[in-house]
Amino acid sequence: MGTGAAPRPSVRPYRQAPSSEPSPVRVRPRLGDWAELLRVSALFTVPGDALAGAAASGARPRGRTLLAIGSSLCLYEAGMALNDWADREVDAVERPHRPLPSGRITPFAALAAAAGLTAAGLVLASLAGRRPLAVAGALAGAVWAYDLGLKNTPAGPLAMAGARSLDLLLGAVATTGRVRPALSAAALLGAHTFSVTTVSRREAEGGSTLAPLAGLAVTAVLSRAVAHGRAAGVSGDGGPPVTAGGGAPLSGDGGAQVSAVSRAPASAGGGAYVPADGRAPVSVDGGAHISADGRAPASAGGGAHVSAGGGAPLSGDGGAHVSAGGGAPLSGDGGAHVSAGGGPPVARGLGTHLDPTPASHRPPAAQVLAAALGLPGPTPAASLRAELGALYALTAAQPLFHALLNPSPQLTQRAVGGGIRAMIPLQAALAARAGRPGTALVTASLAPLARRFARKVSVT
Repeated sequence: MGTGAAPRPSVRPYRQAPSSEPSPVRVRPRLGDWAELLRVSALFTVPGDALAGAAASGARPRGRTLLAIGSSLCLYEAGMALNDWADREVDAVERPHRPLPSGRITPFAALAAAAGLTAAGLVLASLAGRRPLAVAGALAGAVWAYDLGLKNTPAGPLAMAGARSLDLLLGAVATTGRVRPALSAAALLGAHTFSVTTVSRREAEGGSTLAPLAGLAVTAVLSRAVAHGRAAGVSGDGGPPVTAGGGAPLSGDGGAQVSAVSRAPASAGGGAYVPADGRAPVSVDGGAHISADGRAPASAGGGAHVSAGGGAPLSGDGGAHVSAGGGAPLSGDGGAHVSAGGGPPVARGLGTHLDPTPASHRPPAAQVLAAALGLPGPTPAASLRAELGALYALTAAQPLFHALLNPSPQLTQRAVGGGIRAMIPLQAALAARAGRPGTALVTASLAPLARRFARKVSVT
């Protein structure tokens, strides 16, 4: 009996039964997927660049400032989409939950979004003028160069710092057409960005204590610079003189001039003069004179006299007299007399007399004494600048300190996120430093929104 092929069974023995699970089907990306890709929580750190640039250039925000903000937002988001497109293979290993490696958004869609947002940013900048378009073009070039080639090189942090500085300059040139007054603020913002970017290079694996330590040092330097810096154009930052009325310029540093009225020059150092009513010279150093009413000479040192009204001399040193009005002398040291307005003196210590005048009459004397000591006067602008500088330092330094103690990937990522959010109080402090408290408060108001959205969408 010959052998032959076995008959083929009617049902294949190894055929799997149909699966009850549906085959994977590509779905359209949800809005939340795009929010994660574009990191919308970090968007609140962007408008402050243009607002700080406008303030540094000496102007309030205007229509062209809004165009600069729109351009900045588009270019920033273009950089976010392009970043994930360029890192899609690395993210597949280190961050598989990201929208591209998880398949929620295709690489082509991310690249198309980056190109479209870049074009939109350039169009908005062109509406503000040719010079803003030139700055926006340089900014777009820096963004694409960083994401496509410079990110993993030693030049990466410098490129990112340059991009953020250009973003601030975009706001300045769009608002006033001038770049030079905003260079100092751009350099400070760039230094912070350089620090944050340096820390971010180790956020996936952690293990670095040098970067957080350097970040803390940069934060300390910048917080002091913005908290104790002086308003642009009002004192020593190399800007043009500023006047508050008439024609005389205004300043508080050596040889510069500051005037709050029509003609007389004003200063608080170097033998210059400061008037408060257009007649009498005013100063706080030895032998110079300070007066606020055009009669009595005034000084806070060297046995000279200081007066703010009436005719009574004013001083705060041994044996001299200090008065803020009327006739009663004023002083706070042994044997001298202190009065704030012509009433009977009140003793608070051995041989010292104080007049119980309401506190509203005392700030001028406090400002004179603060100027004599070389301290910033107790003005609302100085207080706002100091508070914003402290808020910046707290926001940036606290997570950096934690990452220094434990340089794990999680704490390093938190340090990077804190550094990104700290840009908002830094931008606000730069605006206050430029003498624009209103712009500073508007910028600072974005911080709560950034913190709220960061709980939903990571900034890193």
